[in-house]
Amino acid sequence: MTERRLLLATRNPGKVREIRRALQGLAVPVVGLEDVLPGLSHRERGRTFAENARAKSLFYSRRWPGLTLAEDSGLEVDALGGAPGVRSARFSGPRASDAANNRKLLRGLRAVPPAGRGARFVCVMVLASEGRVIGEFRGQVRGRIGLEPRGASGFGYDPLFHYRPLRKTFAELPPEVKNGVSHRGRAVRKLRAFLEANKEGAPSGGRPDRAASVTSRRSRRPR
Repeated sequence: MTERRLLLATRNPGKVREIRRALQGLAVPVVGLEDVLPGLSHRERGRTFAENARAKSLFYSRRWPGLTLAEDSGLEVDALGGAPGVRSARFSGPRASDAANNRKLLRGLRAVPPAGRGARFVCVMVLASEGRVIGEFRGQVRGRIGLEPRGASGFGYDPLFHYRPLRKTFAELPPEVKNGVSHRGRAVRKLRAFLEANKEGAPSGGRPDRAASVTSRRSRRPR
């Protein structure tokens, strides 16, 4: 494998920024789909974040000569039975905006008191090479959905996700602080440790359906 750049299989510029920032200092430049495969797309059909991330990673890794990282993440709200879940990005429609998704979420929780607005962000990252999964990394973080948007940073549901230990929404936190506690930040630190331990490239051998799986004690805790 001669391609040293890591392909991040997303067109979401917010995700590209966060992961590129989190991997700074590694000799692994990060590029997004718009940078190298702008005309190629994969339709998500999975029922879980892991299924979607795995399918995307395998799809693009067969078309990219280097490492491919696919990520699926979203918000699970207790009072909505885990919704929006895998539909987080298109909660209010196929081409939903962040603002429209946030408005729909607030409407759905209109009658729910603050104590019942618990939620969690979940992120699953899957690393693949040449059609073979070589690593899977998961992170999650719990919080509450606020009564109104607060903050101008971040993206997605960040203005509504209140992180109690810091008494702020994710959109009120500087990027470096958010990345230190967020679901994506937790997953990408496991990815970074994996890449640092395998600096010469993807591990050899193994089966396409088997991968190193890295899950924290926190993410295994029952809800």
